[in-house]
Parts: sequence; structure tokens; C-alpha cells
Amino acid sequence: MMTIISLLLLASLLPHLTFTADVDVGIVNGREAKPHSRPYMVSIQLNERHICGGFLISDQWVLTAAHCWKGNVILTVVVGAHDLSNSMSLNHSSVKNYIPHPDYKPKNDIMLLMLYKKVRLNNNVGLISLPKDSKNVNVDTLCSVAGWGRLWINGSPSNHLMEANVTILNHKKCKRKWGSSYSALKMICVYGGGGSCKGDSGGPLVCNNVAVGVVSFTEVNNCDLPKRPNVYTKISTFHISKLNKTCTLPKGDSGGLLVCNSMAIFY
Repeated sequence: MMTIISLLLLASLLPHLTFTADVDVGIVNGREAKPHSRPYMVSIQLNERHICGGFLISDQWVLTAAHCWKGNVILTVVVGAHDLSNSMSLNHSSVKNYIPHPDYKPKNDIMLLMLYKKVRLNNNVGLISLPKDSKNVNVDTLCSVAGWGRLWINGSPSNHLMEANVTILNHKKCKRKWGSSYSALKMICVYGGGGSCKGDSGGPLVCNNVAVGVVSFTEVNNCDLPKRPNVYTKISTFHISKLNKTCTLPKGDSGGLLVCNSMAIFY
């Protein structure tokens, strides 16, 4: 069995979403996280302004949402941050490769960023584990999400990292709420008093200290609407695991990744 790594950049432009959901989401009804209690969190920035969240899965790779990159812009990644307003203390890393899913749609809203240089891991900069298998997270499991997005629907982004508790929702219930926009195979639904809203897509859905989902979309212009649960890309569908420099032909069903010299393509 091969060790699978990341995704090769196969497309320079991402297609546009056509369903009525907001794909720029952040945290509402949450609380300020304890500084550096989530050392895997990163701020993805455009022109030194926060646009999305993401998370470190190795010292050179960030996992985020594909819709965070429009194909013709240069992003930077800030690691080890809590207060984004303290610009003098922010550690910016340049992105070497943008690697969205080659068939990016709402059902494949996932992307890897390869940094030019490895980041130094310490108390403020760390990694988070990914799922070891494709099993679904049990319904009603208590999980959490974090980010620097808007604190309320029409509010401003937060300077401080915020977090909120959410609970895994039954696939059938989510399908009834979202219809054809929702895929039980590639997505996870959550509900709760807080959660994702405008301004911080790409952050992790964390259950039992494992990143199981990537913040993807919610109700357009009303992210706190109970009738429309937040939706996350299901990470285990894409079989992402440890990064290395091997190159191995894939075996089995399609949907994973082919490793080649620190780069990869979906197979």
C-alpha cells in the first residue's frame, strides 16, 4: 500500500459555484480561543489581509478550501498567529504551489498549498492529524471549528482566533436541507449554537483532535440560520496522509492521490 501525499496543480483557474450558498465562511456565536491552543491554524492572506483559514498537516503543507484561491492571485500563509492585528509579530510564508482538486466543484472543495520553505515547529506552530480511514464520524459527535472570520452575519472579521463547538448532523437530515448541493460521500454537516460564517473558509472541523473536514459553505447572507446547517468537505474521501518524496502507481478505486517527488495528482 502506498503512502499518499498531496495534489498536483492541474488547473490554473477554478470554476464558479452556481448554488445559493455562501462559500466565504468564518465563526459566529463563538468564543476567543486560548492563544496558540490551536497551533495548526493558519491565516491565508491576500495583500496582507486575511481571506481564509487553513491548517498545517506537515511542516511544508497547508490544507484549505479550493474556493479560497481564484487562480490568478498570490497568497501568503501566516503561521503561529493568534492576534492578526499585531502585524509586526506575524510570520508570513510564501506559497510555492497551489494545488486545488482538478475537478473542483462544491463537492471537491479542497486544496493543498505547498510552502516555499518548511516552517519551524514549536509551541505556537504545530500540526494536526488527518483521518486514518474513511469511516464517517458518528452522528451527534461534539466537534469544534475555529477561524478569524466574522463574529456575526454583518460584522467585521475578528483579529483574534475564535472557536465554536458544533455537532455532527445526520446525512439524511442535511440532504433534506441542502438537496442536490450536498453529497454524503464527500461532505459533512454540522449544527449548533455557533459555527462557520462569512470570512473564514478553509479551516478544519476538528473531532477528537483529528481534522475531519474543511469549512466549505453555508447559507448565503444568513450563516446563522438553523434550517441550513454548515457544510464541510470530508477529508477522508481524498485519502490525504503523510507527505514524502516517493512516486508509486495507485491501486484500487479512483479518488486518491498519486505521489511523485513531493507532488501528486488525483487518481
